[in-house]
Amino acid sequence: MNDRYHFEALGDRIRLCVSPEHKFGTDAFLLSDFAAPRRKDRACDLGTGCGIVALAWYRTEETQPRQSYGVDIQPQAIDQLTITVQENGLEGQVVPVLADLTDLSALPEGQSFDVVTCNPPYKIEGRGILSETNSDQIARHETACTIDDVCRAAAWLLKFGGRFCVCQRPERLPDVMEAMRRNGLEPKRLRMVQQRPDTAPWLFLLEGRRGGKPFLQVMPPLIVEGEGGFSPEMLRIYGKYANLPKEAQKKHG
Repeated sequence: MNDRYHFEALGDRIRLCVSPEHKFGTDAFLLSDFAAPRRKDRACDLGTGCGIVALAWYRTEETQPRQSYGVDIQPQAIDQLTITVQENGLEGQVVPVLADLTDLSALPEGQSFDVVTCNPPYKIEGRGILSETNSDQIARHETACTIDDVCRAAAWLLKFGGRFCVCQRPERLPDVMEAMRRNGLEPKRLRMVQQRPDTAPWLFLLEGRRGGKPFLQVMPPLIVEGEGGFSPEMLRIYGKYANLPKEAQKKHG
């Protein structure tokens, strides 16, 4: 195995192969939890990186979908995901795919997935200081794909009524909603993420439904920090049930 790779544990069941180029952050856990595929669903994560969004679903039998695909344009990302799949005996359940999401011919025919997710680049190409490494440029800037490309790919993959879940910075909310609608994905569920109750949102989670009718549910904000550390909901999302009082486990489980 590449000496730049190492494993990080996701609970008791999953060991995830990470590297300086392809690792994960809080936003990936939030997106994975927001999407929440059902046991019978087939899911696909676009721009999967090390595969954290899909792999977080497999931390328990109750949360894992029937099958999930992880798609990325970067060979190293797919190499890491392949190592993770083999390490955890998930062959056939989690399928790594090396592909450009503007050309998904390597995947099964379109309109076959129940859930598609994407943690896309947050910065429009040409805006802000360009990251130094190629992997960071692809992950953070719209150099390899735009939000319109992402929504077009999701719409092609999803069944009628299927769900596309994305996270993005609040200032990009109009762009994401417009891109969804241009590609037949109706925004249906929105949740803002705040560090604390008295701070402005730093992220939003949005679900669009292929062929859905106009109606947007705005959920209560997700608060990251509680008294003395993470909020009960964040502890649940991270899978740290042992750190929660029984009352909080019942409320947030």
